[in-house]
Amino acid sequence: MEHIVTTLVFAPLVGALIAGLFGRRIGDIASQSVTTGLLLLTCGLSWMTFYQVIWGSWAGHATFTLAPFIQIGHFVSNWSIRIDTLSAVMLVVVSSVSALVHIYSWGYMAEDPSRPRFFAYLSLFTFAMLMLVTAADFMQLFFGWEGVGLASYLLIGFWFKKPSASAAAIKAFVVNRVGDFGFALGIMTVFWMFGTIQFAELFPLIAAKAGTQWTFIGQSWSAIDLACGLLFIGAMGKSAQFFLHTWLPDAMEGPTPVSALIHAATMVTAGVYMVCLLSPMFEYAPVTKQIVTLIGAVTALFAATVGLAQNDIKRVIAYSTCSQLGYMFFAAGVGAYQAAMFHLFTHAFFKALLFLGAGSVIHGMHHEQDMRKMGGLWKYLPVTYAVMVIGTLAITGFGIPGVELGFAGFYSKDAIIESAWAASGKNGIASFAFVVGLLAAGLTAFYSWRLAFMTFHGTAKWDSAHADAHGHDDHAHDAAHGHDDHAHDDHGHAHTPHESPLVMLVPLLALAVGAIGAGYAFVENFVGEHRDEFWRGAIFNAPTNHVLEHAHHAPEWVVMAPLVVSMAGLAVAIYVYLMNEGMGLRVASRGGPLHTFFYNKWFFDELYEATFVRAARFLGDVFWKIGDQKIIDGFGPDGVAAVSASVGRRLSKAQSGYVYHYAFVMLLGVAGLLSYALWAWAH
Repeated sequence: MEHIVTTLVFAPLVGALIAGLFGRRIGDIASQSVTTGLLLLTCGLSWMTFYQVIWGSWAGHATFTLAPFIQIGHFVSNWSIRIDTLSAVMLVVVSSVSALVHIYSWGYMAEDPSRPRFFAYLSLFTFAMLMLVTAADFMQLFFGWEGVGLASYLLIGFWFKKPSASAAAIKAFVVNRVGDFGFALGIMTVFWMFGTIQFAELFPLIAAKAGTQWTFIGQSWSAIDLACGLLFIGAMGKSAQFFLHTWLPDAMEGPTPVSALIHAATMVTAGVYMVCLLSPMFEYAPVTKQIVTLIGAVTALFAATVGLAQNDIKRVIAYSTCSQLGYMFFAAGVGAYQAAMFHLFTHAFFKALLFLGAGSVIHGMHHEQDMRKMGGLWKYLPVTYAVMVIGTLAITGFGIPGVELGFAGFYSKDAIIESAWAASGKNGIASFAFVVGLLAAGLTAFYSWRLAFMTFHGTAKWDSAHADAHGHDDHAHDAAHGHDDHAHDDHGHAHTPHESPLVMLVPLLALAVGAIGAGYAFVENFVGEHRDEFWRGAIFNAPTNHVLEHAHHAPEWVVMAPLVVSMAGLAVAIYVYLMNEGMGLRVASRGGPLHTFFYNKWFFDELYEATFVRAARFLGDVFWKIGDQKIIDGFGPDGVAAVSASVGRRLSKAQSGYVYHYAFVMLLGVAGLLSYALWAWAH
């Protein structure tokens, strides 16, 4: 067991090192083969581990210590691998999506001259994510946390010659540093409270020390709430929650496979995973749980409203990711950690499917990303169209309550909404989350079908596009070299859209299987009657937490409500984009206040620019122009040092080298000494 899990964790690192250090020598194909082959090995071993932990001979918890990391007094951290149901689920999610993205990238990045570097970054990210999900203490968790942040920075800015890509990478890095500052403070608070950062030692101590108070400026605060609140700030940054969400849409500047791997299925779910992993702490932090619920609900609504007005196919899916993460967080906030993990699991399949499907559309449309320049593509991209419809049905949670038959999102999203209803009796914020969850479900259906209809149905807009149009530089070849959009030939005639190669379609079909069946196959294990046997203590519920039990007895109207609002969203999308084609464009062109507000993303970027960015720039100018130039330089290099240098230069002229000059100076010295001696004798 130990050798198997060690191999599956470190295999991607080996691939990253080979492709990154020797890629130019061994060539593109060898680099791709090594990294993809090792990822397929990791994927196979991850599924085997998942099976053995759930149903096989590895049932329970196991921790393997690989090597010591930090030992300073009572502060002890080791390189370890923790295997339980929670980490096994994440191993399957991370390795499966990463392996399929590696395969997909063979076709998508075929024209890029830097393929070894790209595949090295992908494998490096996967290794960091695997270290994160198998961490047995906070230090290794933080290592993986920062590792995926580094890999995200490298991948978002992969086409570093594009100013927009570099700016997006820096933005993601800076915003995540804000969250990670809170995360680091949270780890310090945990060590201050419990004297350990090892999960196995920490969790049994929580109940006894849950009443610990932290006194500051005469006020007492719940220390466990403080610790969980600070840790949640880290989760907000990594999982793009409200206030720290602004980096996620800009991250679409990276190649589409990057969007699918990092910003749909794996890295952005790290915050949700952490909250569920730390359920023994959050169960004793009621104030923080309410904050988690509120932030998650607001994020779900905010991102859904913004998604309504976006025209870039990747940005619509990016805001959809942000909204779905909000669902996961408010599920964890009301205590339904199992439902949050279930939605994380199913979401990985259908969201990666939608992102890679969008990449197939962009590839077939010769690098065009604007949905307003698409339409009528279902005839030309039939396989992509089919899998995108499957992904849309999954994300909108299409299914039949009572019969309990539907796509993946039907099981997990409904479980979250019903859990919020179950918690609403004693929690007003949970009631808010329930209402928001229903509203966001309707909006999700509308903007998801809007994407499908604008892209694949209606009149073909690409026929009438101007011959000098430029693409959005999403494709590797154009982004790397700055070429014009190849959607048109030299004579101004539009090329016909084409289906993607088989190497790109096979991962789409595999993800489509997950989007269809992952919910049905695992609903009983994740949130059903057998959930305790499945989780085996990997997730903790306080004795007073009966949310999931009550959710199973939700009234008929609660069970039916998600389907009703989703069908309403579909009906509106059909009316606007199929029955009255052009209606959406006319509404957008009028630019009403609501559309302007949504289109400009609630003006968060402008708000942050006017406050934090300008304030930071002003403060930097103060320190630079006044503190550095006028005070430090004015007193030092331009002051005392400049005077000393000037005096030195003038005195150096006395060093002429002529003997009679030196004799004259000596004579002056003797005369001066005699004069002083006579003056002193006279007095």
